[in-house]
Amino acid sequence: MRLVSTFLVGLLPFVCIVEAQAEITVATGYSEQGLGFTFKSVPDPVSNDAATDAQFSLVDGNRDVNGGELAVLHDGRVPTNQDQPSENFFFSAGTDGGRIQIDLGKMTSVRQINTYSWHGLTRGPQVYKLYAANGTADIFRPAPKKGTDPTTCGWTLIASVDTRPKEGDGGGQHGVAITNGNGVIGKYRYLLVDASRTEARDPFGNTFFSEIDVLDADGPEPISTVQKPVLKTFDSDDGNFHYIIDVTEAPDLAEWATKELKQVILEWYPKIVAMLPSEGYTAPSKVAFRFRSDMGNIPASATGASVNLNVRWFRGERDREALGSVVHEMVHVVQNYWRPRRDRTFAPTPGWLTEGIPDYIRWFLFEPQSKGAEITKGNLASAKYDGSYRVSGNFLDWVTRTYDKEIVRKLNAAAREGKYTEELWNELTGKTVKELGDEWKIFHEKRLSAK
Repeated sequence: MRLVSTFLVGLLPFVCIVEAQAEITVATGYSEQGLGFTFKSVPDPVSNDAATDAQFSLVDGNRDVNGGELAVLHDGRVPTNQDQPSENFFFSAGTDGGRIQIDLGKMTSVRQINTYSWHGLTRGPQVYKLYAANGTADIFRPAPKKGTDPTTCGWTLIASVDTRPKEGDGGGQHGVAITNGNGVIGKYRYLLVDASRTEARDPFGNTFFSEIDVLDADGPEPISTVQKPVLKTFDSDDGNFHYIIDVTEAPDLAEWATKELKQVILEWYPKIVAMLPSEGYTAPSKVAFRFRSDMGNIPASATGASVNLNVRWFRGERDREALGSVVHEMVHVVQNYWRPRRDRTFAPTPGWLTEGIPDYIRWFLFEPQSKGAEITKGNLASAKYDGSYRVSGNFLDWVTRTYDKEIVRKLNAAAREGKYTEELWNELTGKTVKELGDEWKIFHEKRLSAK
């Protein structure tokens, strides 16, 4: 028996273990930024493979109600965002995966099996064993539960797959291609995917499976479902940061993006990294900015090292609030407050502070001339220090100028490490946050009454 394992390391080293028939090869593809499910060693997802009309059944485990049904695994579509639960199938939080049976409906000369997944954190990598069966053996059991070795009831182990990196979460797009050097893996009717979680440190280790393709050696020529991305890539002057602007869904914004948006990214991302350091922390060095047409009324958002930009909103705001909103989202990329979820002993950061810091940097450092976070007679009555976004940004600016010029850096470092508590305000200023909030409001009342 000769086992062959092929790797596309991409940006992270992968571990891939293959246990199967002679000549079975497992190739893996990875893209940290999620570049259209396009890999060097793994084919594009297709819409006309043998799995398209196959019957997918849940043999064991429970579907997470926040995700899609099994149908999303063979609908010929892939997600357009790394945090798109409804476009992926994944098992319930806190469980150790499950088993999925694929009934191809007839004996099929299986040439290749490809699996795809996408998530910004630990739900990106794939960990599973793939079995196949023709269904004719006397001992064949079509739906073996967890704890039952499928090879004891008529199934053949084809391959074991593990695309987790040696270090880090492995967030991004993952592709796996299982083939046989002799051309055909075998003639089978049934496939069984025995999926395991990628980690057990928290409940969020079940893979976001996006698509499963089964290529028939006697089937039609595969038709790719992937729209090739249109990307603008560039590096910081010192080479420390790499940026991607994906204008695939907004070609009319390409010129604006490569001129105005690019300059803001080049200048302000390194500035934000320098503003918000903490011991032992390294901000993402590769950041993607992706125009999307499926964001509804959300202008922009950030997930991991990706910033999502609402195409419709940016078309209307590119000469007004567009650039400032990108600065706000870049702060979220640098904050990385998702890290506390890895350790349940970490204290959560209140939402008003999480959003207040980006708006402080945006309105008072990036575009102070716009006065977009001013306290006026019109909003004074409702203004509260924990009102979030602009109002909290204004509060942070006042505390910075009045008490501690480094307070935002200090608060951010504590929040990133899951050590934020309201006691910090007392330690840093000698007053509680509520006392500071009252003082801040009195300051504005006096300022406005003097006009």
